[in-house]
Amino acid sequence: MKTAINIVWFKRDLRLKDHLPLKTAIEEGLPILMIFIFEHSLITAPYSDERHWRFVVESIKDLNEQLKKYSQQVYMFYGEAIPLFEKILCYYEIKNVFSHQETGTWLTYQRDIQVKNFFKNNGIRWKEFQSNAVIRGLKNRDNWNERRNEYLSKPIEIPQLDKLKPFIIEKEILESFSADKLISSLNFNHQMQKGGETEANRVLNSFLNERHIGYTKNISRPEESRKHCSRLSPYLAWGNLSIRQVEQATIQIYKKRPSKRDLLAFQSRVAWHCHFIQKLETEPEYEFKNINSAYDNIRTEWNDTYFNAWKDGLTGYPLIDACMRCLKETGYINFRMRAMLVSFLTHHLWLDWKEGANFLAKQFLDFEPGIHFPQFQMQAGTTGINTIRIYNPTKQALEHDSNAIFIKKWITELSNLPSYLAIEPWKITPVEEISYNFHYGKDYPERIVNTELTYRQANKVLWDIKKSEASKSEAEKILSKHVKSG
Repeated sequence: MKTAINIVWFKRDLRLKDHLPLKTAIEEGLPILMIFIFEHSLITAPYSDERHWRFVVESIKDLNEQLKKYSQQVYMFYGEAIPLFEKILCYYEIKNVFSHQETGTWLTYQRDIQVKNFFKNNGIRWKEFQSNAVIRGLKNRDNWNERRNEYLSKPIEIPQLDKLKPFIIEKEILESFSADKLISSLNFNHQMQKGGETEANRVLNSFLNERHIGYTKNISRPEESRKHCSRLSPYLAWGNLSIRQVEQATIQIYKKRPSKRDLLAFQSRVAWHCHFIQKLETEPEYEFKNINSAYDNIRTEWNDTYFNAWKDGLTGYPLIDACMRCLKETGYINFRMRAMLVSFLTHHLWLDWKEGANFLAKQFLDFEPGIHFPQFQMQAGTTGINTIRIYNPTKQALEHDSNAIFIKKWITELSNLPSYLAIEPWKITPVEEISYNFHYGKDYPERIVNTELTYRQANKVLWDIKKSEASKSEAEKILSKHVKSG
């Protein structure tokens, strides 16, 4: 007779605290198999990168270090979900599978449909729990803010880990779906943030106790934001922390700290987290089609030269190039600089957003589908409900990196130039080229477009569409589904 077990399926919830699926599974009393699946289909998806899976491995190793004293662990498997569950069924009777609901990509959405049918056909109960304040099956935003606040104010869920029963899985399952080869192939990069619940709490505490001072002043600055922004985004994206933990910790520290303005500014941005993920949960098509169809017939021509220059940080606009090089190397830039990169791609280079969305998803260590795709469309101006923002990269540099500290750090070709020339190298004179031993167009590329011209062209097209009846009609539907709240 097969041993009856419950399974806790970890996905983007790589923590032990505030984990209701784990808490509930323990309370059920059966032996628990805790798993994470490195799905081949996800690893090879166009928005996935090694940096994501390295972060996951670091996170799970941290969990397993905590679980050692309970003689338990999260097992890591490589393969696809249904074949793995089929294999487990050869050895065990799976009573229940517990997991958080996942607002992922179209790929994980389709996988979950297939897995749900598989579980149903095999008499397995799949209990999915609400993830953060994102509500499944929501048709509109009526009373959504109230429901969000109610969820975030509930007590943190603490699983009773001391009641975990030791569980050692059959060797055949481990060998058939071994993740060892994948894990050993990962190159660990110390320029990127390290994954794990322990590290997440350290970063949260350092922000709330010290680094938040200056948050409001430095949030838009590409260099200073690396310290004064929370840097919690990858820990939220991969679930090392829940948004409820961050919210409640911020409220507690707010009562004790004098720098309330910075903490309030941070809280206001935390409030947007689930708002955006809810968009993708309600309308998964955000990932691959214009949410406002009135914008379907623009940016129809593709330019590989432009796209490659943007990807490689060789556009001739120093702040654009510095941001891209920094992002590729460290997995992080602040929000304003992200918006500027998208704006440059879609407005100044006039390229469709979809390829760029996948490319930047690969670079963002904190790739969160529910934030990434709605934000990308918002910045690309394809929603019809948001203000059209066309960022001038030179103006952004003058305002937020006026001494070219960030630019020179990431574009070493410009490091010997005075700040005004590092920001606008096209203004260098022949005498200055000799003086600084710098040859514009050779040591650093010329601008691939003139943003004064591209601004006017993009602005006219986008505003003409936004003012059209077709766009307004679509925008009203979008507002009623994703924004308006009763």
